[in-house]
Amino acid sequence: MLGQMMEMPLTISSLIAHAERYHSATEIISVETTGERTTTNWGNVGKNARRLASALDKLGVALGDRCATIAWNNRRHLECYFGVSGGGMVCHTINPRLAPEQLSFVANDAEDKVLFFEPTFLPLVAKILPTLKNVQHFVVLGPRDEVATHAIEGLLFYDELIATGDADAVWPEVDERAASSLCYTSGTTGNPKGVLYSHRSTLLHTLVGNQPDGIALSAQDTVLPVVPMFHVNAWGVPYIAAANGCKLVLPGPNLDGQSILKLIDDTETTIALGVPTIWMNLVEALQASDSKLPSLTRTVVGGAPLPPSMIPIFADYGVELLHAWGMTETSPVATLNQFLQRHSTLSDAEKTALRTGQGRPLYGVELRLLDENGEILPHDGKTQGDLQVRGHWIAKRYYGKDTDALTEDGWFDTGDVSTIDEDGYMVIRDRSKDIIKSGGKWISTVELENIAIAHPDITNAAAIAAKHDKWDERPIVIAVKAANSTATEDEVLAFYKDKIQSWQIPDAIIFVDTLPIGATGKVQKVELRKQFGEHLIKQGKNDA
Repeated sequence: MLGQMMEMPLTISSLIAHAERYHSATEIISVETTGERTTTNWGNVGKNARRLASALDKLGVALGDRCATIAWNNRRHLECYFGVSGGGMVCHTINPRLAPEQLSFVANDAEDKVLFFEPTFLPLVAKILPTLKNVQHFVVLGPRDEVATHAIEGLLFYDELIATGDADAVWPEVDERAASSLCYTSGTTGNPKGVLYSHRSTLLHTLVGNQPDGIALSAQDTVLPVVPMFHVNAWGVPYIAAANGCKLVLPGPNLDGQSILKLIDDTETTIALGVPTIWMNLVEALQASDSKLPSLTRTVVGGAPLPPSMIPIFADYGVELLHAWGMTETSPVATLNQFLQRHSTLSDAEKTALRTGQGRPLYGVELRLLDENGEILPHDGKTQGDLQVRGHWIAKRYYGKDTDALTEDGWFDTGDVSTIDEDGYMVIRDRSKDIIKSGGKWISTVELENIAIAHPDITNAAAIAAKHDKWDERPIVIAVKAANSTATEDEVLAFYKDKIQSWQIPDAIIFVDTLPIGATGKVQKVELRKQFGEHLIKQGKNDA
């Protein structure tokens, strides 16, 4: 016997329809590429999204066609999110920080029919235009600019395009299993790979990811997604914000510490989300200002391991740091570090220790650990192994590929080395490609980096494996000093004493002005290994 309940498809258009209907007046603050701040609301975003869907239909863009964006976090990009997917097409967010050849690759691989882009990216788009095989319509995200019309023949302008759409357009009926959006991996070791999300997977991620033990946004919050909208759909925040009617702050291209600090204070942001480097820069800005972050209550940190030393720093401002974990293939949020009831009795030090991990799975996500022989390992919080995941919003295969990206028994291998305890709390020990194997024993680069960053004279650090004749690999740390610091290599190495076993202490500390940061805000260890991988050999320190 079947149940006798209504069935309504889980579609992205239902999110923006809800926001437009019940949270129409709630503000959305947008920082444009020019630096100007504009204010709109969910009502206008919903109306413009429907106009966009209608205008694309009039252009002949068909259901399922891919429409790419090269844009920062702002209100026009937000309207594309809902107008494209809600209209039955696929919103393909492209990372503007990719190399030009990778930009061309992902646009061609996706067979994009439309390309929306910020005015500031006009020279870039014009440069790669001859390599784009399928794009039929180029749309500048802004009003008409006569100068720009000379750069690309037939160039369209977003504000004029949506004016051709029907303000009373009705969202089309779309199968909830139809494709809704497309994101590509960062492609640090080869060409990026596409992950094609469905309306259903996105809605499930939206609903479950915002539970009280998830990101937990409400209509009373002002949320600032510093994580870019081209980075795994800004971790799903645009969809969650629409579902809950949050006040939304979109920061544009300027993500330095001072700009973010001013934006938080000016807009009275309550919750912000971003990668660790964002919060490291914010700490520097805070230390140089009089701000006490009066409005901010929480930040969600992901994309890379959170340095534990940051937790008490933000706690002094009354801000809770929540570690989350996921990847492009997991939509992305899969775990979040919220406490259990019994953790309320823990000491501050014990709570901080628990906070350093990536947290426990949301409902709908399962985790397991395997050893090198494919045997399932215990969840005892100590045994580490290869992390695998499965669930309702986990990728099954990559876009354009005929074969599944799963194990024979249906799990996705994340490439992370982790531990999981009996409550499901997971700690990323390292990426399998980054972990250091020294004399047959494993050394976690994450642990070495956390210790280095805890040093008062170090603002950022990356640990890598350096070649070694006797031990195969030995750890070295590439570090960035704080302003006016006079710290020496010996002083930083001494800081490791008694924090880890002596054989795990790095063989060298190398000071640099900056670390190479990739397209998604992560340190590019591939580049560091190229530059410093033979440092010990060159220094004659490879035979001790």
